Amino acid sequence: MKQSSSRFVDVSGQPARPQTAWSPIIVTGEEIAAEIDRLASAPRPANGRRASLVVHPMATAPGRGFAPGIDVTVNVVNPGERTTNLRKNSNMLEICIAGSGIATVAGRDIRVSEKDVWNTPSMQVHSYRNDGQTPWVRLSYSNAPLLEKLEVHYQEEFDGPSPPADLKTRRAESSAAQKSARDLAMRKQLTEEGAWLLGYEYLIDIDVIESRSLHWPWEKVREYLPEVNQLDLAYNGRRLYVLYNPATERRIGTTHSFFATLSSTPPNSHHVPHRHSSSAINYYLRGHGYSYVDGERLTWKAGDLLLSAPGWVMHAHHTVDEHTSALTVQDHPLQIAMESLIWQERIQEPILTLGSQKGFESNRAELMKA
Repeated sequence: MKQSSSRFVDVSGQPARPQTAWSPIIVTGEEIAAEIDRLASAPRPANGRRASLVVHPMATAPGRGFAPGIDVTVNVVNPGERTTNLRKNSNMLEICIAGSGIATVAGRDIRVSEKDVWNTPSMQVHSYRNDGQTPWVRLSYSNAPLLEKLEVHYQEEFDGPSPPADLKTRRAESSAAQKSARDLAMRKQLTEEGAWLLGYEYLIDIDVIESRSLHWPWEKVREYLPEVNQLDLAYNGRRLYVLYNPATERRIGTTHSFFATLSSTPPNSHHVPHRHSSSAINYYLRGHGYSYVDGERLTWKAGDLLLSAPGWVMHAHHTVDEHTSALTVQDHPLQIAMESLIWQERIQEPILTLGSQKGFESNRAELMKA
């Protein structure tokens, strides 16, 4: 008889393994600018993708990110250049930090300018073209590190026409009125508590929620920022807007993996320390200030990139003598989908599983009564 290659590790009675938090880290605007200059002056790659990953010192391959499940890439497209088409099963959100250009996603051209944000859904063909006079620079955030760790990060590059339409689309075009196999499959509630039996077809023909590339132009977003900036200094929430994609539904995301927020914070504003299992990355658009992350003080300014909240680490952000704005990217929607998003809004409050329990309250209602 062939001996099994399985191995057992006896964990009977063992305590949980202590978790190792990633350290907060700042990549300065000057470091980013130097890397942009290097990319712009290098020979054009065959696929046109001038890109550098911003890698945290604690990251290990495969899947080297700036946070454990999030990568950040500096991308440069020189004037007159375009990239080849790319399709991959990671999703992205991006911000233009210099120049301008055209992002083409699923056949739609999106003209973006400085501080604009947009998303690229999974498996949608995308490319980039610079029709301006200066280098077009963007930061892209993706869930590729997680997929790389799972060894399932699918990518393909090509020139020319896009791949054929997906099976669902072709089937709908061929026989819109015909019953699907799923319509004929078992669907039976087994217990009063809510346990069901479903046939195999439910696994291979999941209900579709359209996922589109959306664009949040800075010129439109900035019109609304004064409303959060002018909230009473006693307000204990965050002065920001979520760039919300309705396809993410209750997960409140910009992509199915991340939310992005844009903030506007007045001088002498001090956040209440809090923590969450999701990781957060700040890119500062204006102003300067400092943060306390796991007891360490970090000073930041416009143009800096900060791993501002490693997962489950206490942190708080503070402004000094001028208004600040930041793009914050956090893997909040992914953690809600995994039912792993634990959150402690203030140290004296309980730890809650957001999405499974009623969440926290800010003091907005009290301030509006005053």
